[in-house]
Amino acid sequence: MTDALPPRQVVRTLEARKRIALIAHDGKKTEMLEWATRWQHTLGQHTLIGTGTTSGRLKSALGLEVEGLMSGPLGGDQQIGARIAEQQLDVLIFFWDPFAPQPHDPDVKALLRLAALWNVPVACNAASADFLLSSPYLSERYEMAIPDANAWAQARSV
Repeated sequence: MTDALPPRQVVRTLEARKRIALIAHDGKKTEMLEWATRWQHTLGQHTLIGTGTTSGRLKSALGLEVEGLMSGPLGGDQQIGARIAEQQLDVLIFFWDPFAPQPHDPDVKALLRLAALWNVPVACNAASADFLLSSPYLSERYEMAIPDANAWAQARSV
């Protein structure tokens, strides 16, 4: 690929109340529910978004307010990815199952690529999610560098 990478020159400020996406593959939904139970109070202080069944289970079992999107294989992963690209998501907690093949694996890879590109903190298991939610940055304003998409697009159009 000959295109230059977008420079990380723009500062994005995350507010103290974070927008957190919660996703779990079928083989990890019980683990996600157990983890969310431990963090219920903390999660309740933030804006939560989830895909399909995961959001439904968190709502019914824990009474958390979770905006439900489509199931991952039906486009939910792409909906979360769009929020990342539009800077409408601050943290991604995605318990993916390394043992189960996923029919929507390209969507999962695209979602994780967008999170890496836009410098979104990602947790892929309970331990990394514990570290993320216990960080003092979770409940504070936080400034981070993101790509200067406008400069990149302009440079490509010349």
